[in-house]
Amino acid sequence: MTNSSSALARAVLDALLQHGMTDLVAAPGSRNAPLLFAAYDAEAAGVLRLHTRVDERTAGYLALGLAKVTRRRVAVLCTSGTAVANLHPAMLEAAHAGVPLVALTADRPARFRGTNANQTTDQVGIFGPMVPLHDLSGISPGLRNAEGAATPTGPSLPDLLVVDGPVHVNVPLDEPLVPDDRWDSVPPHVGETGDERRSMRPTGPTSPLPLGPRTVVVAGDDAGPPARVLAEAADWPLLAEPTSGSRTGTHAMRAYRLLLEGALGEQVERVVVFGHPTLSRPVTRLLGRTDVEVWSVPTAGVWSERPFEVDHEVDRPAVEGPDDPAWLAAWREADGAVASRLDRLLADERRLTPYAVAGAVARALPAEGLLVVGASNPLRDLDLMVPRYRVGDRRKVIANRGLSGIDGTVSTAIGAALGRPSSSRAMALVGDVTFLHDMTGLVIGPDEPRPDLTIVVVNDDGGSIFAVLEQGGPAYADRYERLFGTPHGVDLAALCAATRTPHWRVGDLAELEHALANPNGGIEVVEAVVSRADRRELDARIRGLAQG
Repeated sequence: MTNSSSALARAVLDALLQHGMTDLVAAPGSRNAPLLFAAYDAEAAGVLRLHTRVDERTAGYLALGLAKVTRRRVAVLCTSGTAVANLHPAMLEAAHAGVPLVALTADRPARFRGTNANQTTDQVGIFGPMVPLHDLSGISPGLRNAEGAATPTGPSLPDLLVVDGPVHVNVPLDEPLVPDDRWDSVPPHVGETGDERRSMRPTGPTSPLPLGPRTVVVAGDDAGPPARVLAEAADWPLLAEPTSGSRTGTHAMRAYRLLLEGALGEQVERVVVFGHPTLSRPVTRLLGRTDVEVWSVPTAGVWSERPFEVDHEVDRPAVEGPDDPAWLAAWREADGAVASRLDRLLADERRLTPYAVAGAVARALPAEGLLVVGASNPLRDLDLMVPRYRVGDRRKVIANRGLSGIDGTVSTAIGAALGRPSSSRAMALVGDVTFLHDMTGLVIGPDEPRPDLTIVVVNDDGGSIFAVLEQGGPAYADRYERLFGTPHGVDLAALCAATRTPHWRVGDLAELEHALANPNGGIEVVEAVVSRADRRELDARIRGLAQG
């Protein structure tokens, strides 16, 4: 006879498996033991891939990376108490980016709530109103809820699992916490016909856009191919971020954010926005102009309302033919000229620059490759250096842009690489502070799978992004380093050695290109040492290229 906690744990996993879950990330604990045993049995039955990590925050971001690339539900399992709170950053990112992550949290029985019982807090609603919750505290030891439903998950859990975005399933478990039998009758999962993530790409009727106004298409994070398709159909310039999924083809402008600061930017009369634009202040200023008409396509995430005025919201914008070819020609000519000046400027630099690092990584990404990019400067540097990739080569570039945090990026990259084993190559591009934020991502047990992943760390010993913002101005130079630059002096090679992670340290472009061309296999770190002493001045010169 199966005890009640084991039966409940198996029923919860059964519901997740029937909704397409194929991966579960778990952190050890006592209260979540029934769920851990059930997950182990499900893996033994061949219906689940189980990953274990010692740190819940790392586990959450590993699951996030898996969910981002597989587009199906991935659960992260933890014990009660502060363990649950460590999932909060990943759950917030999932909520704002619309990622189907499941926080599967073990809890003490409801009778202990409001008492000072060990490892007990109020886990119900801990992730706030943005994450739908299903609390199983109403399930009795006889596995019937208050309405008498015979299934321990009740009728609402399957309904909850088909919503877009993250879900919190809180599972109070009573003793005994270990099974007295094996889960030998694990049901088969339904695979791709289950709760594979529903695409946010609208499928309704098209909405015609009139030709005439000088128009650009802005493709933010996760915009997808429709942005490129519209730009090509109308012969409009495509201003696509690297993680848009549409930075390909003949209409993508490499130096768009520089051009927006010049005469061409001033001539824009209409913008069609896809995805979640987050990288560029010139784009933000463009979308905030009162003389520019904005057409917006709905995007993923719990907060879908735009932070700028929208004149028209359309599901599937379309045009009946190409617009004035002179408008696109002007952008192409200017883009080519500015990109050439940028390449010459960087070639003349005597030291390795962050832009050169980003360019080398972009060139090393092959067709069918995967690139995970950290927030802050690396993604912005890459934005200026990505070549015009060919349509159909299936390069996948992703980043955590729901909240644009630097948390958990190493784990996200490892999860993404594990979730996309068909990639011809997997790489990550991160800054040194981002890398240090998630060093535990490299703490991987000997029996856990390790993907082939090259992590390029741009190490400028601190936070260089602030150098190009207002707080990096001369007026604050006396306090800048202590408050924003935050030099750390960490020996990254020693940190990598502690986790037995191969490490290369390079100081010039030739060394970097050699390292990228000769991966060792497994997870490895390539540390590219750059200086941030002249970052503000370098960026000022780059911004001036559109005027020259």
